[in-house]
Amino acid sequence: MSDTTTNLLLPYILAAQAQKHVTHNEALRLLDGLVQLAVLARDLTAPPSSPADGDRYLVASAATGDWAGWDLNVALWTDGAWLRLPPRMGWRAWVEDEAVLLVYDGAGWVGTTPSALQELTRFGLGATADASNPFLAQINAALWTALGVGAGGSGNLIQSLNKEASANDLGFLFQTDFSTRALLGLFGTDAFRLAVSSNGSTFHDALRADPATGILDQPRLPRFKGYTNYDNYVGVGSWTKIGINNTEYNDQGAFDAGANQFVAPVDGTYLFGATLMFKVNASTSARMSGRLVINGTDVLRGSYGESSATHRSLATALWLQSMAVLVAGDTVELQGNFRAHDGFFAAEQTSFWGAKIG
Repeated sequence: MSDTTTNLLLPYILAAQAQKHVTHNEALRLLDGLVQLAVLARDLTAPPSSPADGDRYLVASAATGDWAGWDLNVALWTDGAWLRLPPRMGWRAWVEDEAVLLVYDGAGWVGTTPSALQELTRFGLGATADASNPFLAQINAALWTALGVGAGGSGNLIQSLNKEASANDLGFLFQTDFSTRALLGLFGTDAFRLAVSSNGSTFHDALRADPATGILDQPRLPRFKGYTNYDNYVGVGSWTKIGINNTEYNDQGAFDAGANQFVAPVDGTYLFGATLMFKVNASTSARMSGRLVINGTDVLRGSYGESSATHRSLATALWLQSMAVLVAGDTVELQGNFRAHDGFFAAEQTSFWGAKIG
């Protein structure tokens, strides 16, 4: 029969043994040193000069002095002397000055944090992952940073997302209270798309890039081109709104053909232009003028123009163009004027156009 236990090598009290308390106290001393093992450090090769009773260390390699030959062992200072505790496979030790947990693998003390995690089916960080969300992180901030050249990396950081086929979806969803408010990615096609929603069910494409050409489209951009389908008569010296009562296109319905004016749907910068075609009434010497007016009163700076030469009916035209910063609800209209003689602004060729550009 052995005199010690199998794993911790604690001494047995033998039958008819004298001074049994000595053996018992030795076993308690070993238990006190090994159970809930926490060491102060693991990088010392020689004992510290003034240890406190109960101090423990993992002895570093090439140890000297009282620790000579104790490499990788546990050194316990107790009752005024160092006690050697040789580790066994699977022992764990908390290293206080590094705040790391180590385990003895039979050859050395190694960290308990694995260098690789493979074939995981779920990973939850701060929350419980499930079958629908096998990777789930409930956090307030995240950072991806490149591994620098000095650390053995390239300094680059490239993240790849892949879908099986063009008809599948690939992208990011941006949500409010788990209701999607924006999509960014390749959804159902290989066209890159940014779409937004106010309710999580109806989405509007704000940007779309054609994968074949790289052409970028803004499908919801307010833009229009309108024209008059009748000759607008204007008397002498009277600024008159031109009846732009038809549209060739009118994205987002921003142009009100009934009121003959553009209505800004959102705040932004807009570019406008117009063509005024002269049609004679009594004289080709009429002085034809045009301008763009905001909210019925304010002339858009840079939009005024006049043609004062002798005109050719249905051939002489005046072109206007300017840019304006508008707020939602502002209106822009086209106005015409004649000096010296009256005339018409001709049907079909008198037009007004504009688009949001910023």
